[in-house]
Amino acid sequence: MTIASVTAHALAIPPTDAKIPWFWDAFNQVLVEVRTTDGLVGWGEAFGYGQPLAVAAMIDYTVGPLLLGHDEADIRGLTDTMLRRTHLLGRYGVTTFAISGVEIALWDLAGQRAGQPLYRLLGGAASREVPAYASLVRYADLEQMAEHAARAVAEGYEMIKLHQTDVAAVARGRQAMGDGVALTVDINCEWTPLEAGQMAEAMDEYDLLWLEEPVWPPEDFAGLAEVMASTGVPLASGENACTAHQFKLMLDAGAVAFAQPSVTKVGGIGEFLKVATLAESYNVALAPHSPYFGPGFLASLHLLAHTRQAQWIEKLYLELETSVFSAPLAFDGTVYTLPDAPGLGLDIDRHVLKEYRMRAEK
Repeated sequence: MTIASVTAHALAIPPTDAKIPWFWDAFNQVLVEVRTTDGLVGWGEAFGYGQPLAVAAMIDYTVGPLLLGHDEADIRGLTDTMLRRTHLLGRYGVTTFAISGVEIALWDLAGQRAGQPLYRLLGGAASREVPAYASLVRYADLEQMAEHAARAVAEGYEMIKLHQTDVAAVARGRQAMGDGVALTVDINCEWTPLEAGQMAEAMDEYDLLWLEEPVWPPEDFAGLAEVMASTGVPLASGENACTAHQFKLMLDAGAVAFAQPSVTKVGGIGEFLKVATLAESYNVALAPHSPYFGPGFLASLHLLAHTRQAQWIEKLYLELETSVFSAPLAFDGTVYTLPDAPGLGLDIDRHVLKEYRMRAEK
């Protein structure tokens, strides 16, 4: 069958706890709906933090129209077309985010056509269970941060990520979670290589599994490599990298011990798999970026189960007031179980699409 329509749905869903700090009043999601001429629907998700309407416009007016009338099964060919026809608009950022969401939806369609869940379509998985780690947001109040860290450990999480950027906060977090729990710290690209080296050495006293994205700009792979070589602290990076080409540059530089592709940003499922293969060939661990609540999270689960290269999936440690899915994803508190239905495995609740839809201000 051929593709009849490609539609972006930009959503804003508030968290349940208003006291939890977030960048915006609501959590942005950009869902992608690809419909075929015989009425089958595939769902994807494009990265849309901060500028969801820009990503949605890229899907609706630039990327999506390139697919109309084409064979839905030609995922690689369609992805190549999207990349080539949009390269003058920028190879990375919003353009690749949009392509990622469309590509994920095409894989969802492929699984539904085959009557197979995505992980089986890709070649299977050793287990349908994927452990999660708790990725805390950044807190201004250290005691609020410590409370959430301790709560996550009590719930059974064996790894906690902090987004704090000072040594005192990391020390308080380690104290709250105790020894024996893996700790990572995400800086979100704030320091020079010199500052990053100094802070890495200071924070490593608290037994970091990795220090994440300490250097600005994120594509300063030489700077990251310098920090890791001089301090011996394992670094993680990659959530801001698009396509396997950027990851190869990162790995060639010896910049990371943990590669962090994000399926909603890197170019989709096919590109994610290329990055996973690259990481394995460089003997670098995989630690995907996945603080999502929609099809992007589902795709990450399938990919982690299939590749078996990552120990945990990242779960953003907050809840939204509703889910985009019409049925809940199986989760026992720290472990997810992949749905076994065809494609990504869960349907989208269209009431949520209507109720939480974002509209451009006039």
